[in-house]
Amino acid sequence: MDPMDEAELARQAARAQRAAARAERAAGPVAVRVQNVSITYRTTFERVPTFKNAIVRFGRGQKAVKEIEAVKSVTFDVPVGTSLGIIGANGAGKSTLMRAMAGILPPTSGRIEVHGRVSTLLALGVGFNGQLSGRENVILGGLASGLSRREVEERADEVAEFADIGEFMDAPMRTYSSGMFSRLAFSVAVHMKPDILMIDEALSAGDAVFKRKATAKMSELMKSSRAMFLVSHALASVRELCNDAIWLHQGKLMMHGDPEDVISAYNRFMEVGEDAFNLEDL
Repeated sequence: MDPMDEAELARQAARAQRAAARAERAAGPVAVRVQNVSITYRTTFERVPTFKNAIVRFGRGQKAVKEIEAVKSVTFDVPVGTSLGIIGANGAGKSTLMRAMAGILPPTSGRIEVHGRVSTLLALGVGFNGQLSGRENVILGGLASGLSRREVEERADEVAEFADIGEFMDAPMRTYSSGMFSRLAFSVAVHMKPDILMIDEALSAGDAVFKRKATAKMSELMKSSRAMFLVSHALASVRELCNDAIWLHQGKLMMHGDPEDVISAYNRFMEVGEDAFNLEDL
């Protein structure tokens, strides 16, 4: 048999195996359910005044309000055991949707059900107090996640070892570099034993060695967590870490399925552009 034919047969077998596993998960309990969710937010900007209006308003601009539909009628289920990759171009609504699932941002309409304790890494360093040490911030982060003081203190050493920032662990966080912030934030998120882990572009943080550690830790968490979400532009990470994927474009859900299929469709879309792309090909 031709080696290319063997490779294609192997790909087809792997795809069939992934499809069977996906169907088995779909028949089980749901970790997160998103039902017809839309998110609209309002932003203000200052219009450039005409000469006449500038005189009348003494040179002041005029405030205008614009509504932005960040997420538009999105529906999908995430069964227990799913690692969901969320891909799409900048401004697609990925992070907005993630914040809504994390309970940070309420949907304008629709419903989100989350079954389990969530640990989020949505914006590196958000919630950290720069005047406190890294260790003190770890304790605060753990308490905020619903853990007891004893549980948090037991995990503080694990967090410090994984972050590998040495003596800076007991220094004020205002003295940290951006890389140290990223490493500690990731370490806190993954060591709080979450039922559901939500990560937004975390693998872009740190050097190559830390990225390998982060990838290995996320693979480990997949075995114990009810579900994991990964928003990333690094499609290789989505392929490696996720067993399910969705693609968002301008707030709309374009495709939900096997990561290989979703990534292939997304890449075709990016190559030919929106006008030339036929959704019937999906």
